[in-house]
Amino acid sequence: QVQLVESGGGLVQAGGSLRLSCVVSGRTVSTSAMGWFRQASGKEREFVGGIMTTGGTTFNSDSAKGRFTISKDLSMNTVYLQMISLEPEDTAVYYCAAARAGYVARQAMGVTTTYDNWGQGTQVTVSS
Repeated sequence: QVQLVESGGGLVQAGGSLRLSCVVSGRTVSTSAMGWFRQASGKEREFVGGIMTTGGTTFNSDSAKGRFTISKDLSMNTVYLQMISLEPEDTAVYYCAAARAGYVARQAMGVTTTYDNWGQGTQVTVSS
């Protein structure tokens, strides 16, 4: 059974930072592509970024690419989303997702159907 548990969300002022964690069990992050998505109230879930099995990362936008970093700790089987210079527009529930073991092409990283397991989400609220 695959489980993903996110943590690290909270309330932060604009310009602040947060690091989200996603602890994975039942699947190895070294062999599975991992994605971070977010869903703001009243909006569709959107891709934030992801880390491929190669260790390479991809982001949905230039804004995220410049402010967010994704990494993974193989010993902890955990994936991280480090966010700096947070903006009110970053307010959302953030989800991590795991794909089945194997290579995932970069262009597929942002597709929700690439992933078959999702965490419960963690709320990030950025105040202005």
